[in-house]
Amino acid sequence: MSTQRKNFHVAVVGGGIAGLTLAIALYHRNISVTIYEQAEAFGEVGAGVSFGPNAVEAMKVCHSGIYEAFEKVCTQNLWPSKQKVWFDYLDGYNKGTSTTAKNASRQDIAFTISNSLGQTGVHRAHFLDELIKLIPGDIARFHKRLESIVERETDGKLLLKFADGTQDEADLVIGCDGIKSQVRQVIVGEEHPSAKPSYTHKYAYRGLVPMEKAIEAVGEELASNSCMHMGPGGHMLTFPVNQGKTLNIVAFHTSPDEWADYPRLTRQGTRDEALRDFAGYGPNVINLLKLTDAELSVWAIFDLGENPVPTFYKGRVAISGDAAHATSPHHGAGAGFCIEDTAVLATLLADERVQTHKDLEVVLAAYDISRRERSQWLVQSSRFIGDSYEWRADGVGCDFKKIEDAINYRNGVIANVDIPQMCADATKCLEKRLSSVTKASI
Repeated sequence: MSTQRKNFHVAVVGGGIAGLTLAIALYHRNISVTIYEQAEAFGEVGAGVSFGPNAVEAMKVCHSGIYEAFEKVCTQNLWPSKQKVWFDYLDGYNKGTSTTAKNASRQDIAFTISNSLGQTGVHRAHFLDELIKLIPGDIARFHKRLESIVERETDGKLLLKFADGTQDEADLVIGCDGIKSQVRQVIVGEEHPSAKPSYTHKYAYRGLVPMEKAIEAVGEELASNSCMHMGPGGHMLTFPVNQGKTLNIVAFHTSPDEWADYPRLTRQGTRDEALRDFAGYGPNVINLLKLTDAELSVWAIFDLGENPVPTFYKGRVAISGDAAHATSPHHGAGAGFCIEDTAVLATLLADERVQTHKDLEVVLAAYDISRRERSQWLVQSSRFIGDSYEWRADGVGCDFKKIEDAINYRNGVIANVDIPQMCADATKCLEKRLSSVTKASI
């Protein structure tokens, strides 16, 4: 960590996981930072989120407290024998050929995907509550909805103008303001295709069920550990949260219809609606859906897959996390990639050679080179995997062996990455570009 305070100030727009981890990493590197959040307090959309081995390594690079916060609130599979299991995969549609009453009440596991961590369910709000403790309260500004960013000609400061009529200044702006990012619009222009996300034609019902009820419905093994129930045009994932007291249920359905409620990404739905969407599915799916509340939240799945962002920066303004590469949740890796972004950005900004406004532009260029290809690959891969779970991916269909192979390969690309080396490579890129700038100015 840097001991000498930098002579530039960073504005982080957005107080979700991406924004908070970045603010923490910069603050503890002695880099002046202010975080701007449009809500009245820090918050995250959604309930459960999981992190893979790559994300955990990135946490450690960012700041040890982030990793400690994760460990404190993480819930894993409840059975000791399944501590390395990411998901057990089941045919959630066909009821099988068993004639015994015991086995006819559920479908059995078709295959299992494991990794070095297993399933790591974290409640977003609980995780944020721990992260907040890692920065002083006076670096946060709430009720700040960004409207524009302009550069002041006299000194090159970036002026952030907010909806409440106030403004503030910084030397560098990082937009961590999510899938509908205003900072992304500043970079690419409001009319650019990537300025707004695209509907993937999937939506998800989210529910929470008491663990004892879930065990009654599908048995202890399936309720206590992470499961993926696959089927034609829909899939349902379940995993324990809240230290195993609750089963988190997310049921995805593919529809040809457009999402009528944009820019709102959620709407109210019902349990009966979910049961209609999953009509014909097997007892695992139906019995668990019947346990959910009569009123359910429905979440539209939007991403940046159809129109990837052509650049993650312009001048001294950049985007990180969902603002840069919003992805569908089918890999369970989006939040982890946000933290990878943070690790690279914090490493580059802490470099002792970074001092001037020109240096900051070079930092963002190196960050863009380091992160764009990998993170945009995730967006496309997540779409493919979501379709694989629903037996509609090209070249895979409902062949379980092909689905298993596709998951293992793609999960390997995500998990088997050396985060410190990624940061070192980004630093080499920074060094090379700084050297070119220096030569050009002589």
